[in-house]
Amino acid sequence: MFYTKELQALDKKQLLRVRKIFPSSYLDFASNDYLGLSYNKKQFSKAYKLLRKENLNAPRASVLVNGYSKLHKKLESELSKINNFQSCILVGSGFLANIALFESLVRKNDILFIDEEYHASGILATKLLKNVIIFKHNDYKDLESKIKQSHIQSRILIAIEGIYSMSGDIAKKEFINIAIKYDAILIVDEAHSSGTLGKNLLGYFDYYDIKIRDNFIKLGTLSKAYGSYGAYILSSKHITKYLQTRAKPIIYSTALSSFDTALALVNVKYIQKNKNSLTKKIKTLKKLIVENLKIKLDSQVFSIKFQNQNKMLQKAKSLKKNKILVGAIRKPTVQYPVLRIILSTKHRKKDILNLCDLLKK
Repeated sequence: MFYTKELQALDKKQLLRVRKIFPSSYLDFASNDYLGLSYNKKQFSKAYKLLRKENLNAPRASVLVNGYSKLHKKLESELSKINNFQSCILVGSGFLANIALFESLVRKNDILFIDEEYHASGILATKLLKNVIIFKHNDYKDLESKIKQSHIQSRILIAIEGIYSMSGDIAKKEFINIAIKYDAILIVDEAHSSGTLGKNLLGYFDYYDIKIRDNFIKLGTLSKAYGSYGAYILSSKHITKYLQTRAKPIIYSTALSSFDTALALVNVKYIQKNKNSLTKKIKTLKKLIVENLKIKLDSQVFSIKFQNQNKMLQKAKSLKKNKILVGAIRKPTVQYPVLRIILSTKHRKKDILNLCDLLKK
C-alpha cells in the first residue's frame, strides 16, 4: 500500500486521527457550539420556512456567476449592519476565507505579520506568500519590534485572532493601536469570538468598543456560535470589491448553501435579540469554572496542558468513561498536548460541577 510506513509511524506516535459518532447521551465539552444553537429545533424550523419561500433549494454556481441569492444578500446586510462594517461577502468556510484573504491581499512588496498561534488555515495560506513574519503569540511588543526592523516597501498586514481556539485567550487591544499607528491592514479572525465576546456578543471589536476603520477586516464563521456553516468577511466596500475580483476561493467556489445561509440568518437575529440573557449564562458558566478549578478564564475555551501525551490521552479516555467528551489535542496542532474544553450555554450547573470534579481527580 502507498502510505503503509507513514500510517505505521503515526500510529506508533498515537497521532492517527479517526472519525467517530458519539452517543447523544454524552456531555459535549469538545464542540464549538458555544450557544447551543445546533440543538435548537425552533430555529431550524424558522430557517426551513424561510427557505421554502425561495424559488431555489441550492445556489447552483459561484456568487459571481449565478449563485448569489436574496438570502445571501440579506445575511450579508445583517452582518454588516450589526458589526458596523461597510460591506460583507460570504465564503464557503473559515478555512477558505483565510486563504482568500492572504492569497489575494498580500501582494509582491507587502509584508504580512501573523501571530504564531493563528489558525492552521492562515498558516497554510502563508506558504503561498514570500514576505511573511511570525511574531510571538499575543505579543504586541514583539510585533512592533519586528515592524520597525523590517524594510517596508508597500503595505503592512497584521493577522490575529479575537479568541485563540486552543488557549482561549483574547487578543490584546494594543494590536488596534499598532494597526492605526502604522496604517496597517488588521485582519482579525473572529471564528471563536463572534457570538461569545463583547457587550453585544459581536467579538473582538465589540469587546474593546472600537470604532471600525477602513483598514480593519473581520473574518467570522457561521459554524460555531451561529450554529450553521460557512464564513463571512467584513470590510470596507473597497476591499470587498477587490476580494470578489481577486480571491480565488470566492471566484471558483460554489456559493454558500441556501439552507446554511437561512439558518445563519435566523440565528444571527436570535443572538442579537437574546444577547443579554445569553451573556448572563456565559458569565455564570465561566464563574463556576473559575471558582472550582481556580484558573484564569478569558473566554468559553480553556486548555489543560500535559507534558506527556499518553497521560493526556488517558485522561481524555477516563472522561469518556464518565460520558464526557473533551478535545484531546496533539502535535502538530499544539506545542504541548492539551485537553481543550469548551463551555456552552446548553450546559447545566451540575454538568459543569461534574466536569470540575473529574478534572480535579
